Amino acid sequence: MRLQIGIDDTDSAKGGCTTYIAALLVEKFSRMGARFADYPNIVRLNPNIPYKTRGNAAVALRLQIPESIYEELREVTLGTVEENSQIGEQGTDPAVILLRNKATPQITKLSREALTSIVSVREAVRALRDANGSAVSYGSGFGLVGALAAVGQSLEGDHTYELIAYRSRRNLGRPRLVDKDSVILMDQTTSPNTFNSYDAEHKRVLITPHGPDPVLLGLRGETPEAVRSAFRLIRIREPIERWVIFRTNHGTEAHFRSVQSSPGINRPVSMRGVVHDRPQRISGGHVFFKLLSGRRVVECAAFEPTGRFKEVVAKLIPGDEVTVFGGVRTHEVDHRPSITVNLEKIIVNRLSDDIVQRNPQCPKCGKRLKSAGRGQGLRCSRCGYSTRKVSKQFVRNDRMIEPGVYVPDRKAHRHLTKPLSRYGMEKGSWDGKPPMGTWHSP
Repeated sequence: MRLQIGIDDTDSAKGGCTTYIAALLVEKFSRMGARFADYPNIVRLNPNIPYKTRGNAAVALRLQIPESIYEELREVTLGTVEENSQIGEQGTDPAVILLRNKATPQITKLSREALTSIVSVREAVRALRDANGSAVSYGSGFGLVGALAAVGQSLEGDHTYELIAYRSRRNLGRPRLVDKDSVILMDQTTSPNTFNSYDAEHKRVLITPHGPDPVLLGLRGETPEAVRSAFRLIRIREPIERWVIFRTNHGTEAHFRSVQSSPGINRPVSMRGVVHDRPQRISGGHVFFKLLSGRRVVECAAFEPTGRFKEVVAKLIPGDEVTVFGGVRTHEVDHRPSITVNLEKIIVNRLSDDIVQRNPQCPKCGKRLKSAGRGQGLRCSRCGYSTRKVSKQFVRNDRMIEPGVYVPDRKAHRHLTKPLSRYGMEKGSWDGKPPMGTWHSP
C-alpha cells in the first residue's frame, strides 16, 4: 500500500528539528522493510507567517509498505515524534498526518495556499477528513496545517536537494567543528551544482547553523550526486550521528509562483511599478523607497543585512521601472496602520536618465563656477573670473547600475530565495524515481 506521512512543528527556539525526526524514521522504516517512493521531502511554506519557528519547514515521507506493518509503522512514527519533539515549549504544536494513496485535489489546493497565505486549522481538518486520512496533534493543532501541506506538495516542478548531517547528542549546544578551508574548497569545486555554501563577500560559512538544534551541516545542490560529492570534500572534527539526503523546494522561489500583485499582510507579493521617490537611508543602514503600482503607492524596504542588495536599491531614482518581490509586513505610522514590502528580490526593468543641472567650469583655471549673486552671473572663487553669458549645463549622471535581477547577499538569503547561480538551472519536472544509491546512513 502507498502511505504518505506528514510531520510539522516539532521544534522550538530551544532546540529540536523536524528533519531530525524524519532522519530517525528513515532508519527505522528501512529496517521494517518499507520502500521509499521518494527522498524525504522538506517543504518550506509561507516564510512570512508571524508565529513560525525558524524556517517554517514541514516534512513528508512517501512509502510503499505491506499493509500488514501499517499499525506497527504508525506506532513507531508517533513514538519517535513524542520522544524527540519539544512538546510543552511555547509555540511547539507537533502534528503527524497519515494518508493512504495520493493527496486529494483539496489537499493539493491547501498545500499551494500554504506557500503564500495563512491556512486555518479548520481547513486542514476538513481536507484531511474528506481524504479519509488520520492525524495526531499534540497541541493547538497548528502543526496539522504544515504536515498536511507537506503531504500535498509533491514537488513536481523545480526542486533541489539537501544533504543534512546530524550531530551526536553530547555535542548539542557546542560550536560546530566543521573546517572552514574545506568548505571554501568544496564551494569552489562543486559550484554551481551546489549553492549557498559559502559567502566569499563576508567570509562566512553558510552550511552550519548556529542554534542548539541537532543539525551539524546542510549541503544544498541540484542533484543527490552533487551533495554527496560535496559532503566527501568537507573535513569534520566531531562525530556524525547520521545523515540523509532530502528533496526540497529550497532555492526555488516556490512562494512567488502564484502570488497576487496586491499586497496582503504576512503574504509574499510581486508588484511591477515605477519608483516614486528617491530612496532614503535611515538609522541602521536600512533603505526605503516608495513604489507607484497602478494607483497604489507602497513602501518597500531593503534592510541592512542584505548587503550589496540594499546599495543597488539606494541607487534607484524616480521613474525607474522595477518589479519587486518580498513579504508584506504591517507597522504604524502616525498611529495608523501602514504596510511595507520587505524586499527579497528586485528586477530593474528600465532605468530613467538621471539628469542634473551644474554650473560650468571656469575657462581659465578649471574650477567650477559659483553664483555671484542674484542677477550677477557666475564667478570663480579661485581666480576671480566672472561672466554673465554662461548658463548652467544639463549633465547626465552615470547610473552605476544596470537593468537585471538583484537578490540579497548570500548570508541574507531566506530558504526559498533562488540564488543567481540557479537561474537557468531550474527543473521543469521530477522524474518520479525512488532514491538511488546510498542516500542515508545509518
